[in-house]
Amino acid sequence: MRISAIETIPLKLPLPRVYKGSYYHMTHRCTVITRVSTDDGVVGEAYNGDQFEHQGELCRIINEELTPLVIGMDAFNVEGCWQAMQPPTYDQLRERKLTVEAVACVDSAIWDAIGKALNTPLYRLWGGFREDLPIIGIGGYYDPEKKPADYGREMAGFQADGLAGCKFKIGGRSPEEDAARVRAVRAAVSEDFVIVVDANQGWGARDAIRFAELVRDQNIRWFEEPCRWVNDRRSMRDVRAITGIPVCAGQSEIDRNGCRDLMMDGAIDVCNFDASWGGGPTEWRRVAALASCFDVQMAHHEEPQVSAHLLAAYPHGTYLEVFHRERDPLFYELVANRSPITNGRYRVPDGPGLGLVLDQAVIARCRVD
Repeated sequence: MRISAIETIPLKLPLPRVYKGSYYHMTHRCTVITRVSTDDGVVGEAYNGDQFEHQGELCRIINEELTPLVIGMDAFNVEGCWQAMQPPTYDQLRERKLTVEAVACVDSAIWDAIGKALNTPLYRLWGGFREDLPIIGIGGYYDPEKKPADYGREMAGFQADGLAGCKFKIGGRSPEEDAARVRAVRAAVSEDFVIVVDANQGWGARDAIRFAELVRDQNIRWFEEPCRWVNDRRSMRDVRAITGIPVCAGQSEIDRNGCRDLMMDGAIDVCNFDASWGGGPTEWRRVAALASCFDVQMAHHEEPQVSAHLLAAYPHGTYLEVFHRERDPLFYELVANRSPITNGRYRVPDGPGLGLVLDQAVIARCRVD
C-alpha cells in the first residue's frame, strides 16, 4: 500500500468572542485536513492543529517538503515514513514546531489509512485497553464581566451537559483571585466532578505554591503548567514536592526528549504531550512508553479527534479533553458521526482508522482558499 498523493485543506472559523487565558487569547478555530492517498485506493484522512497565523506555511511544508519524501513509500512502514520526514525539521532558521506539526499531520493521516486498510479502529491496533473514556471540558476563560459565582454556573453547566469534569483556566490573576474562582466552581458542582486547573505557564514557583495552598482542600485532580517556561522543570518539581498536588505538563514540548527530561527531573505526574503538535501519533506512543517507565500518567492536550484513540489504547491514559461548542465548533460540526457523551464518558469511534466521517458541507463553508 504505497503513498501516491497527499492533499491539504486548511479550515478557519471565527469564534463568537475572544477566549483569554493567562497570557494568550484565541479569536479563531483553525485546522488542516490532511489526506494521504495510496495506490490501493485507501485514503487516510485526519485534521490537526490550530495554526492561525501560520496555516498557509504549514500547508506549504506538507505539500512541498514532506510529500516528495514519502511518495512511493509503503504506508505500513510508519517508522520509515516518519524518519523520512525528519530532514525538514532540521532547518534552524524557522520555527521548528511548525515543521514538527506538519509531520504530525501526515503521520496522523497515514495511521488512519492503515486502520482503514485493516478495517480496525486505531485504539485497538495501539493496545485496545478500553472502549470509552471519561471526558472533561475546558473552560473558565477570563472575562472581565464575570464574578466567581459566574464561573461556578459555567462549570455547573458543564456537569449538566454530562461532562465528568473540567479543565479550569487560572494563572492570569493573583493566586488569591484565582483561588476564589476555583472555590466558586467546587461549590457549584458535585464532589466527584473532576477539577483540573491550568495556569498555562502563568506564574513563578512561589505564586504557584501559594495558589496550591489556597485550594488544598478543593480536591484538585492536577495542576497543569503551573510555572513560566524560563525555569519550568525545576519550578514544577518544587511545586509538586511542596504542595502534594499532582503536576501536569508536556504540551509545550515538541518531541519525546523534552518529555523525557520532565520525567527525569521529577517535574510531572501527568504528561499531556500533544500528538498534533509533536510529530503525530508515532511520537506520542513513544512518549507513552517512556511514561510507563516513570509511573507517569498520560493525558493529551485537546484534539479529541486524535487523542481518543491514543488515550484509550493504554492503561495509563486519563481524560479526553473537549471545548465548549462555541470554543471548538469544528469538533461539533465537522465530525458528522461524533460519539455521544453518556454519564461523563465518550465512546471511542469504532470505525476503521480514526473512525471519523467529516461533513463535506462544513469543509466547503470553512475552507480557506
